[in-house]
Amino acid sequence: MAQFSRTWWGKRFISALESFTDSGRLSRGRSYASGGKIKSYEIKNGAVTAKVRGSVNPYFGVYTEPLYTTTIEMQPISAANWTKAIAALSSRASFVAKLLMNEIPDNVEEAFRPLKLHLLPHRQADFKTDCSCPDWSNPCKHIAGVYYLLASQLDQDPFLLFELRGLSRDDLKVELAKSPLGQALSDEMTAQEQEPVPSGAYYTQPQMVSVSDQMTLREYWQGQKRLPQTIDVANPVGVSGILVKKQGDYPAFWHKDHSFIDVMEDLYERVKTKNRDLI
Repeated sequence: MAQFSRTWWGKRFISALESFTDSGRLSRGRSYASGGKIKSYEIKNGAVTAKVRGSVNPYFGVYTEPLYTTTIEMQPISAANWTKAIAALSSRASFVAKLLMNEIPDNVEEAFRPLKLHLLPHRQADFKTDCSCPDWSNPCKHIAGVYYLLASQLDQDPFLLFELRGLSRDDLKVELAKSPLGQALSDEMTAQEQEPVPSGAYYTQPQMVSVSDQMTLREYWQGQKRLPQTIDVANPVGVSGILVKKQGDYPAFWHKDHSFIDVMEDLYERVKTKNRDLI
């Protein structure tokens, strides 16, 4: 099954959807999200507004492809509760460090639990959705498609979760930077880079080394130490295929239901296995 998200918070978002949404509608929503059916979307004031292509169905008198307007909103957190939650986030160095580096701590819900709130969705009531299509069920396949699109966007922009809950990224960073650790990290992240120092030469300068007059021809050509009989294989790089993985599972040119990264990983594995004797 194709992955729409690779971060833990994106996967948790999808898991919450699957816990209270019909699997059949989610399946059709996945195909809408990966099949280029979502023409455009905008995230503004904590709401997601998308234009989703519908299906042609002559049986119901639909002869041209319709375009539906779909909106998704998450239950916002009040300003008073955000003040308390930010105070809890700022009190822990691990929270401040990861948030300022565009990551969501895996225990971030601990800051919201005393307030009986959640940052990530936990139930259907956390969402308010609407679609202009004639399907009265909620979520319809168009809403489900935007759900999956939203999950994929969380990988690239984790602060989107805070915006959907009513707190902008700028306000969050300003409040976190007021803490001692936040101030130190902010100063380091905004510090100007040092100017490069010019070098007198591009290459290492050769140095004269004295050679013993007693060296024989055998020592000259073979050296005092024998070369190793075997050479250790270099360790593989830490992040393989970074250029392929940079655009995620569903880049703009990929219109299939399965992951582009999974396809390329399988291709590279087959090429490597077939040419193993040449490596």
